[in-house]
Amino acid sequence: MFKRGLTIVVTLLALTAAGCSAEREWGGGPATANGTAKIGLITKTDTNPYFVDLRASAQAAATAKGAEFIALAGQFDGDNDGQVRAIENFMQQGVNTILITPNSSTGVLDAIARARQAGIMVIALDTATEPAEAVDATFATDNFEAGRQQGAYAKAALGSAPPKLLMIDGTAGASVNTQRHNGFLAGMGLPEGAPEILGTQNANGDQNLAQQGMENLLARTSDINVVYTMNEPTARGAHAALQARGLAGSVVMASIDGGCEGVANVAAGQIRATVMQFPDKMAQLGVDAAVEYAKTQRKPTGFHDTGSVLISNQPMPGVRSETVAWGEQNCWGDK
Repeated sequence: MFKRGLTIVVTLLALTAAGCSAEREWGGGPATANGTAKIGLITKTDTNPYFVDLRASAQAAATAKGAEFIALAGQFDGDNDGQVRAIENFMQQGVNTILITPNSSTGVLDAIARARQAGIMVIALDTATEPAEAVDATFATDNFEAGRQQGAYAKAALGSAPPKLLMIDGTAGASVNTQRHNGFLAGMGLPEGAPEILGTQNANGDQNLAQQGMENLLARTSDINVVYTMNEPTARGAHAALQARGLAGSVVMASIDGGCEGVANVAAGQIRATVMQFPDKMAQLGVDAAVEYAKTQRKPTGFHDTGSVLISNQPMPGVRSETVAWGEQNCWGDK
């Protein structure tokens, strides 16, 4: 009886020791025994070309750094529950850094807090949280500035014509949506609720929803001369609706993203201009920070602007821009 009890105790001690050697505390959080970074990436969706490119860039950067990499995503833009489940999944898998493009600036904060309490570094990519301190750091476009550039271009392109504006927004409550919307209005010199704004529609960044939304707005009024679009898939949907009404050539429409398909849309005249952002840079900076954290316990802090550049072949006085040829050389996605 004594020998059997001793055997059980020894076995339990061995199992406990094995568990400690497989995963231990590193920098206050979970890490592999050799300090290799284990990175979990959560994007808003796995279908939007922008997030497909960001994920591919993060995977390539992690591979180059010898880091472990896992990617999950929400099922649709705005799927907060799916992102919460992804965070919980990564906590169970023992990642030491989570990179996330939050669907909502507030919708996943509780799950992020639990991850950070467990010692996992959390970095927001592309989309800031509210408050910003909910994550360790943010690598993203200054979305207000991107929207401001878009609005300034549209205002200059209208010249002396009073704006008659329709707005195709993204996901209600998302910080990216709010910042780009407000930035555009600032660039146009219009306050929220101005009479020049003839209608708005949320489209969740989806091309089909944007087309339907624009069709709904045009059914109320087609006397317009400028359209705001939150991103390039939204712009493509809006263009299809405008073209069906014979309005595409008479409306100033710009956008934000800078994907190679979007730059091609600018070259074809479907979008007058687009503001390029740099998801590859966000991904690289996020992976670099994760590797550094695993090795040295050091974390980045605060907001890091990854830049934006307006692209157009129809430059406007007083609005800084680059040509489509420059955009083709620097765009993300399939070239």
